[in-house]
Amino acid sequence: MEPKPALKALPSSFATTVAALHRVAAEIVAPARKPDNEIALRATPGGFGTPPFEFRGQERQVRVDGAKLAYRVGAEEHRSAITSLAAAGELVTDLLPEGLTLDERPLDLDPVAAEALGAWYALGDTVLQSLIVAASPGDDPSMVNLWPEHFDIAIELGHEASGARATYGFSPGDEEHSEPYVYVGPWTAEVEGELWQASGFRGAELGYAELRAADDPYAAAIDFCTIRRQALPLSR
Repeated sequence: MEPKPALKALPSSFATTVAALHRVAAEIVAPARKPDNEIALRATPGGFGTPPFEFRGQERQVRVDGAKLAYRVGAEEHRSAITSLAAAGELVTDLLPEGLTLDERPLDLDPVAAEALGAWYALGDTVLQSLIVAASPGDDPSMVNLWPEHFDIAIELGHEASGARATYGFSPGDEEHSEPYVYVGPWTAEVEGELWQASGFRGAELGYAELRAADDPYAAAIDFCTIRRQALPLSR
């Protein structure tokens, strides 16, 4: 059996590193994807990046691996340390919109924290892929996407007309949450009770500390999502 991603204690630099890499995702990696109207990213080894795409007759991929930006063209990959947006952008200048100006100020990016973020997305991708595999034919699951606007990795799953459709995701943290968390956000179902006690949104959440304390974080995340899914209308 393939080993499930593990979770380590978060360094104090985690939030600032997430903020820096969020900018890299939104201002460099997503704009580099072709065609220009495609901005969804994926979990990739060590972090996040574009799926492979064709451009000017060659397959390409842009991704963040820890604290480095990697750009693959065909079978050849080039890497650069992410010291600033402007410096990182030089690696993929042929993909970025013409005339784009990137910030030259240094980014506050810790490689250890970047590794922790990559592990979080790896766990999220594994859990969300498992939810897709277990979905029923009428659930119409989306692909697993990492959205650069919110920096969450998430899927949409469930029968919409019955009120069972929801977003299942892994957030690296936000204004309401100082640490990463797993969440279930129903689209239309009115939910209440002990299963639905999220802060800042209507739904459910499972915090990083609780997940890390579990004997098996993967199984704990699966159980958390599955129990909420079964509590939605006509989801069984």
